[in-house]
Amino acid sequence: MDFRGNLHRFLKFYIDGWKYFRDPTMECRHSAVYYWREQMKAMFLYTTSKERQLCFRSTWHFLVTIQVSICFLTMCYGVTESLGDKVQVGRDLAFLIGVFFIVFKLYYFHWYGDELDGVVETVEAFHPWAQKGPGAVDYRTSKRWYLVLAFLLASSWMAFLCIFLLLLITAPMWVHQQILPLHAAFPFQWHERSIYPTSHAIIYLFQSWSATYFLIWLVCIEGLSVSIYLELTFAIEVLCLELRHLHRRCHGYEQLRLETNRLVKFHQKIVEILDRTNNVFHGTLIMQMGVNFSLVSLSVLEAMEARKDPKVVAQFAILMLLALGHLSMWSYFGDMLSQKSLKISEAAYEAYDPSRGSREVYRDLCLIIRRGQQPLIMRASPFPSFNLINYSAILNQCYGILTFLLKTLD
Repeated sequence: MDFRGNLHRFLKFYIDGWKYFRDPTMECRHSAVYYWREQMKAMFLYTTSKERQLCFRSTWHFLVTIQVSICFLTMCYGVTESLGDKVQVGRDLAFLIGVFFIVFKLYYFHWYGDELDGVVETVEAFHPWAQKGPGAVDYRTSKRWYLVLAFLLASSWMAFLCIFLLLLITAPMWVHQQILPLHAAFPFQWHERSIYPTSHAIIYLFQSWSATYFLIWLVCIEGLSVSIYLELTFAIEVLCLELRHLHRRCHGYEQLRLETNRLVKFHQKIVEILDRTNNVFHGTLIMQMGVNFSLVSLSVLEAMEARKDPKVVAQFAILMLLALGHLSMWSYFGDMLSQKSLKISEAAYEAYDPSRGSREVYRDLCLIIRRGQQPLIMRASPFPSFNLINYSAILNQCYGILTFLLKTLD
């Protein structure tokens, strides 16, 4: 596919999302998961065995791996130049943690790309989840809400990313002590502008391209991950709708029995897909929690260390808010998934009608009620699930660290 075709493939989510946002009556055949995958394919960095069989994909994936490894290793080497300056070391470590998160995700999905694609294919195959035909439930409002939510998230992420990249790439032009977008050190001082101006320019362009490419990919893989859980939340809403409208759509015991049996399998399918999703994202969810907690702790420590310098405090306060914002987003969507899943048992109880049905129908409804009492969770064992309760516990832990540091430094 040519450049123009790939560009349209990447921008299709924003084009269709804007149309869907402006026109509530417009129908969309795909979920947000499909669009995020298309964006990653347009970037040639959807790391599945099927993609690697395409022309030059395997070579490109290898070059990208080398590229991100060079970025990370030179930044590690750059920390040695900052030793003695605690504030500069803190800045270097903050960027290093962020780059390590990208490196980890890139390597991780090189290994688990096929498993991720299997989940995406399953989710897209079942979308929009509802049974078609006479008496089908009206799921369009919920479907539109989740797609518009994904579109607004994607648009806001890309807008903030453009601002961040602009500040990052132009930083050496207005920060006197900075000569590269990312503080890094190369052998033979190739990064020094006064000694090797040509190699410095090449490294400057290399870092600018790498930062742009990998951060856009990070937004895409984060969007894909979040959208899979949002799609499962939408599936739960459809299941609740079909349970509440069970007797409106079914006439006769046999039809009712077949429908409740299908809904039991529908519920089980949601649980199975969620288990597969948690298994696929197991490593990244653990790393996510560790990276966010590390960034928050580092920000608090550096802000306390340089508390007499308002500029430094403001920089690390922004970093702390970004880390907490990222964690709060995942916690919110995890909590939404759990809270919606608890409504399944309520919907099944509302579907129970002693005057209609048979023993088999009641048995199926009781099975859904019993299963629905256990919330579906976004979790990477042995760590706690992503929800607002555990998010509050993390905030309390950070507050405890802050209080301890204040007492120690005073």
